[in-house]
Amino acid sequence: MKVGLVKKNIKKYEGYIFILPWILGFFIFTIFPIGFAFYIGFTDWNSFTEPKFIGLDNYISLFKDPNFLNSLKVTVIYAAFAIPLGIVSSLLIAVIVNVKVKGIYLFRTALYLPAVVSGVSIALLWRWILDPDYGLINFLLSYIGISGPNWLGDPAWVLPSYVMMAIWGAGGGMLTYLAGLQDIPRSLYESAEIDGAGWWTKFRHITLPMLSPVIFYNLVMGIIGAFRKFNDAYIIGGAGNQAQFYMVYLYENAFNFYKMGYATAMAWILFIIILLLTLLVFKTSPLWVFYSGELENGKKKKTKNKSR
Repeated sequence: MKVGLVKKNIKKYEGYIFILPWILGFFIFTIFPIGFAFYIGFTDWNSFTEPKFIGLDNYISLFKDPNFLNSLKVTVIYAAFAIPLGIVSSLLIAVIVNVKVKGIYLFRTALYLPAVVSGVSIALLWRWILDPDYGLINFLLSYIGISGPNWLGDPAWVLPSYVMMAIWGAGGGMLTYLAGLQDIPRSLYESAEIDGAGWWTKFRHITLPMLSPVIFYNLVMGIIGAFRKFNDAYIIGGAGNQAQFYMVYLYENAFNFYKMGYATAMAWILFIIILLLTLLVFKTSPLWVFYSGELENGKKKKTKNKSR
């Protein structure tokens, strides 16, 4: 009787038993680190000694720190240019390669490859491309009689250099746009052509609305990626403090100066910034993001109202 009761209880909770490893992992590797990081942001800790609780001192000191304000400024300026240029270039490439010609798969693969190559390799490649004496860009500019700038050695050209690097990775976004383009019904374009619509009218009134969910996704991912820029900025740097991106300064505080509490406070501020920007994008999305399912539901509602 007792054995049967035990089996019955086990069967009742067997679902929870199966997901127990995931629950334990979630609490140990996600919830606990988040809670610990929240506490560390209010402490003075060098990773070796006992954390000393100092309240809001880290957060107050941050907004008095000129290097922190500069890193935030550099990152915001970079994001303001890199995000829209990345979206436009990815979309343009996707439209160009969305054709059925021989060898197009080779071009798609070549354009996508930079998105999957190691960030360290990309940084070293761009350090050579932007070299003022032996770099590829200045070498090509010399052929048309233009003396190329000292890209990473001149503070005025550091941010434009990093924006160019951001466009280099446009192949990653191209893949999602290409999938969206191929999902657009051909009948919509055929109907527009019958009405005499040109390529721009079709692109504006069919392609862009139908791709708006993909643009929305890439915009959110672009915001996150731009504010988390680190690899190439840390490896190749730049003149003055124009390559002192937010994540670079956070890393320096955590692992060069051993100011872990200070760096954790920076991480939480970055989290809040990204969260607010993402919420803003979500809030405005009903104004410009189009979902085909909504149109179908709207048509059904109109049909029902007419039948009544």
